[in-house]
Amino acid sequence: MTTIQAPRSGKIAPKYNRSGSSRGNFEMIAWLFMRLSGVVLVVLIFGHLFVNLLVGEGIHAIDFGFVAGKWADPFWQFWDLAMLWLAMLHGTNGVRTIINDYAEKDSTRFWLKGVLYAATFVIVILGTLVIFTFDPCPVVDGVQLPGGFCPAP
Repeated sequence: MTTIQAPRSGKIAPKYNRSGSSRGNFEMIAWLFMRLSGVVLVVLIFGHLFVNLLVGEGIHAIDFGFVAGKWADPFWQFWDLAMLWLAMLHGTNGVRTIINDYAEKDSTRFWLKGVLYAATFVIVILGTLVIFTFDPCPVVDGVQLPGGFCPAP
């Protein structure tokens, strides 16, 4: 009696493991985060687009003064901060998943995710600093920089 064998690709098929490990729990939380953050991001982004493009003079009113006036209100600072953080974390989680799916070597996966996390950290920190330290009327060496929206000294 002869047996028929499937062609071999040289790779060992991974076994499906259904253990309750902490990694599996992390992946479930990451999956849930993607769904929930996606819903919240839709609300934040459409609210952002509505206020910036449809209310008032629309796209023609968007300039430095518009942003300065918007960020003078803590509500819009936190709105934009939430949008920045959620978008970055949502995107980072998506790219992390892609790296896990396509990077075959552990070392490649390690370095790609290291670069991803470093870039995410830098962008989130810089974006947060810009939102909360933004000064629409900066003074340099005792001289106020020109701008029609700043009160006269």
